[in-house]
Amino acid sequence: MWAACWETASMINLLLIWSISTISVEYLQTLPMPVLVGVGGGIGAICRFSVDMIFDDGRQSLITINIVGSTALGIVISMPLTPPAVAIFGTGVCGAFTTFSSHVVSIVDTIETDNYSRAGVDVTVTLLASLTGVGVGQAIGRIIY
Repeated sequence: MWAACWETASMINLLLIWSISTISVEYLQTLPMPVLVGVGGGIGAICRFSVDMIFDDGRQSLITINIVGSTALGIVISMPLTPPAVAIFGTGVCGAFTTFSSHVVSIVDTIETDNYSRAGVDVTVTLLASLTGVGVGQAIGRIIY
């Protein structure tokens, strides 16, 4: 089962890389900002789906997605990118990849099963790790640039 999920996720990611590489940067910069956000959003949603397929537990998937996405957004905001690049990668990719609303629903479901300690741990871990991820991402972005 895991091998099939990994194979599907890998094929989706290869398709994404191929489709992005066929579009020129100059062409992307001519598109309106909402279109750029949509392009990035499509990429982020497919990446999120790929991570969801790797994890059997939705809780682990949500926490991982939010931490990785926060780190990626930290990198994006720390680099001197053009507004179109921020629209694609920050608002689009990171915005579609991360998921606050799904995380909140997961917390509410956990509370409804009277598992308050697990809900508290999930909230705390996600918040602290995501904030740390933004900081680490900003540090990485400064090193890259």
